[in-house]
Amino acid sequence: MIRRSTAVWNGTGKEGKGVLTSTSGVLSNTPYSFAARFESEDGKAGTNPEELIAAAHAGCFSMALSFQLAGAGFTPDELKTEAAVKVEPGEGGFSITSITLKLEAKIPGISEEQFSELANAAKAGCPVSKALSAVDITLAARLV
Repeated sequence: MIRRSTAVWNGTGKEGKGVLTSTSGVLSNTPYSFAARFESEDGKAGTNPEELIAAAHAGCFSMALSFQLAGAGFTPDELKTEAAVKVEPGEGGFSITSITLKLEAKIPGISEEQFSELANAAKAGCPVSKALSAVDITLAARLV
């Protein structure tokens, strides 16, 4: 299985602009730029690579946890995961320095111990977590 997206960039790094398009059409000439990446806190100027990594990680982890739960005999009512990707300047430019997964879960009949064990297994086993293993990934999970 291969998944593809395309980036088209015009201009310099700081003043230029680009668009991202994915095969699924979810991204279709979606704008991105230096301003969208480093200056626009509200996210209205377009997307950025770190936001897309956060979305991919949140989605991957939630699906991985759903499989872990099903294997243990549980069906979640809801898994709500927020991924926060931290980007900081450093020697040689900007780097992703950490990712925090914040999970709120509604899972009937599960104990805190089972929940913690399965959530940590999903964090370790999710393909996006594996791909990003050079970065510190933390999980804050709670049952609601």
